[in-house]
Amino acid sequence: MSAQPDRAARLERILDRDGRTCVWCGREFSGLVRATTEHVVPRVKGGPSWLTNEVAACRRCNAERGHRTPVEWLEECLRRGWPADENRLGRTLAALSDAIGTAGGQRRARPYLDAQLRRLRRRSGGAAGRAAG
Repeated sequence: MSAQPDRAARLERILDRDGRTCVWCGREFSGLVRATTEHVVPRVKGGPSWLTNEVAACRRCNAERGHRTPVEWLEECLRRGWPADENRLGRTLAALSDAIGTAGGQRRARPYLDAQLRRLRRRSGGAAGRAAG
């Protein structure tokens, strides 16, 4: 993949692509709710630093997710009563899978990503499952 823009430019592109709300808790970004970029497939699991592997999350959700997988954190957010965007997560995971398929490489990320896509499909069986497949 080509060189990535700096962090501020990446965040702006992600906000333009996905909307100006946290993917996990649904809060709208403002002066009080700051947007951050978050890797869906963590770097430690082989996730690339590509725009297709990033979503906008508020600082709270980004910090609280910790080492939980995207689908584990989605389920936790929903359990807390937050309007986590399952469809956006499904689209992001599917787009990353497509990007890896096109660019190649990312051997460490593929099994993690495939497992998340399977889990999301099983979990939802609905629109997010179709978006991810």
